[in-house]
Amino acid sequence: MSEIAEIIDSLENRIQKLFNKIESLEKETIAMKTELEKNETVIQQQALEIGKLKSDCETLKMTNSLLGGEENKRDTKLKINSLIREIDHCIAQLSD
Repeated sequence: MSEIAEIIDSLENRIQKLFNKIESLEKETIAMKTELEKNETVIQQQALEIGKLKSDCETLKMTNSLLGGEENKRDTKLKINSLIREIDHCIAQLSD
């Protein structure tokens, strides 16, 4: 009989260890989910900031070229020509 009692005690100990391990893993999962949500929020904020910075960069390039920067003169000329064509198109539509 003592052999059966030892087996039962051993099983109880193993089961208790498994329950402890499950509880530990559940806590770790919750912590990881919280960290993931935090990281996703940071990624979204950074993506918005990148978009804003790209827009600012384009604006600065255009401003620089309008101020006589050598690097973007061609782009500026193309943009001005495009704007002139749009204005001409609008005038033509108003004339009709």
